[in-house]
Formats: sequence, structure tokens, C-alpha cells
Amino acid sequence: MLKNEKLSYPPEENDKNYYEHINTDYLHSLNENIISFLDTYYFRSRFIGFEEMPQRNEPSTPLIYASNHSGMSFPWDAIIFVGGLFKKSHSSIHDSVRALTAPALSASKYMSPYMIDNFWRRTGGVDATLQNFDTMMRFPDSNVLIYPEGIAGIGKGFDRRYELQQLSTSFIRMAIKYKTDIIPISVVNGEYSNPYSYKSDELNKLVQKLGIPYLPLGPISAMVPFGPFSFYMAMPAKLTFVMGNRIKIYEMTDRPLEKLKKKELHHLRDVVYQQMQEELDSALAIYGKDPYHFEELGDIWRDNLDRMLYILPSGWPLLFHEHERWFQTSGYRREKMPHGNAAFVEALIKNPMILSFTLPLIGWPALLKWKRVI
Repeated sequence: MLKNEKLSYPPEENDKNYYEHINTDYLHSLNENIISFLDTYYFRSRFIGFEEMPQRNEPSTPLIYASNHSGMSFPWDAIIFVGGLFKKSHSSIHDSVRALTAPALSASKYMSPYMIDNFWRRTGGVDATLQNFDTMMRFPDSNVLIYPEGIAGIGKGFDRRYELQQLSTSFIRMAIKYKTDIIPISVVNGEYSNPYSYKSDELNKLVQKLGIPYLPLGPISAMVPFGPFSFYMAMPAKLTFVMGNRIKIYEMTDRPLEKLKKKELHHLRDVVYQQMQEELDSALAIYGKDPYHFEELGDIWRDNLDRMLYILPSGWPLLFHEHERWFQTSGYRREKMPHGNAAFVEALIKNPMILSFTLPLIGWPALLKWKRVI
């Protein structure tokens, strides 16, 4: 959820947060070589209602995409959505989105995929504060993606799957201030990326001292001592993103933002909440009956046995780190990095320390020493 909900200084002073870290070459390369690969052979995403990309009301004013979050899972739903939308936009950042991300994701090295340096900011993520949100709305470079449930949405537990948590009013404020539409997105099957996982307030207080916002308790979590890669892994849920009806929240009031009372803002938020929950329930009824589509997945894997070492989650740490090496040594180039089993073995020989992610018990101390997290 967005913090610092009162502007304490002119947002122009905050512009560096918008431009400072993003690397568009890296974003293109990551999408071509990792996100598209994992999507094709593992998550198999569907984008429903995206036959035509939403157009802005004013060319200089971004749209606000607002989505539910998957409970108790590393944010693969966000990674696959942003990558897929980028691809649907023909690799146009202008027509795609940049995400407001929980500050905890960038504050802790643990919360970057496989401890990749500065991952979220390099790929366009901006720490979710109201100042940063306001800055993003003033630039026409990209639309904005927000998960208005915040950490509460992704950490709610499997028993509350598909139940929207309380929404921030920040995206309501920005939509009114800039008279732009909210594009609601329903994510279906993401809850099954880490199924049957629940939260423990006592455990979460402990891991928050390490900069980790929560640690789910469930089958995948039980694997974490036996291989650090399990901390980041997800089950092969068939991620489905359904676009809802545009919300013109600025047409629901005749008062300017600065004149609106908290009670009125909360009422408008509740109206948006109701629509998003109803659309999520409807999307779930249609697309959530078979979260994994195992028959389809089996056919894909049988046809791609020569890529399985990278397709399986145990191979993802090397996939991400090999891309880092490949990108940094060769610079951005259009050809794709190789994903075959032979390429996997060759990359592993060059970077044997990556095995730390898969070693039982001793993997964590070896990894933490190698990455110098502690």
C-alpha cells in the first residue's frame, strides 16, 4: 500500500526516482530472454479482453492499471503481466506499464529474483509512495500499474484467495486529479502459484527484520531449507489476466480532489472495490476451474525436453544469472540467448556457485557468503 499519503514537497524534486534506475535495453533483453521463455514453457499466460490495447483519454496522461495480487507467492503474477503487456504493446513502454512496487522489494536483496542486483528498479519499478505516484502521472512515457491491496494482498493466505483486501485511496486520488481512467485487471490462477500456504504473524515479524515482508507457510515453504531456489519458485499455474470495464472515477464526483473529504474518498474507493471484486469473481468462475492445465503443460514439456534444465524452477537461478552475465558482457543485442540443455551445462561450468541455490541445508550459508547479503 502506498505510504506518505500527504505530499510533503513539490513532486518535481522527486523526478529522479522516475528516470534514475530504469534501463530500457535491459528491460527489452529480460523480456525476450527470460520472461517470454518462462511464460511460454511454464506459466502459459492468457490475456482476456486485450484484443485492442486501451487508449488514453489524453495523450500526455497515463492510464492507471489496477490489479489484484496473488496470495502468498513471490510476485510472478506481476512479472508475467508486465512482460506480457510489454510484448502485446510491441515492446513500447509508452503503451505498456511501469509498476509502483512495494519499497520492501527494492530494500532487501532477498526480494529480488535470485538476489539480482537492483532488479525491480532496472526493470522500471518505482517505489510506491504518493510522491512517486504523482511524478509518474506527470510523465507521458508509460502507463502506471498499481496493486492497491499492497502487501496485504500478496500476503493474505490461501484461505482468503481471491478476496480483495482493503484498497488504498491513492489511485482514486490520482485518477481524479489527472482525470484519467482506471483499467481494472483480474488475475486468475495466480493464487495457485503457491497453493495451501498461510500466514503467521509471529513468523512475519521475525523475517521482517531481514527485510522480507512475509514468509508463507505451506508445501513450497517447507522446501526452502533444502534449496534456496524454493524461496522464489512457483507452481506452473496458468496465469490469466482479464481486463475489466474502464472506471471513470472522476465522473462520479463534481468536486475537485482538494475539496473531497476522507469520507467521500472512501465511498469512491468502495465503489471501485465492489466493481473489481465482482469482475474478479466473474473471471474466476470462467477461467479458474482448472488452475494448472496439466495436460497442456505435459504436451509442452514433452515437445521441449531439450530445454527442461532451464524450464524447471531449479534452473531459474542460472537462467537469471546467466542473463546478467550475457547482457553485461555483450551489451544489448537482438538475438536471443540460448536456452537448450547444452547451453545450461556450459553456463553452469562458468558459474558453479549458482549451485548454492539448489544445495540442501548448506546452500543458504554458501549463497549468503557468495552474495554478501549478511
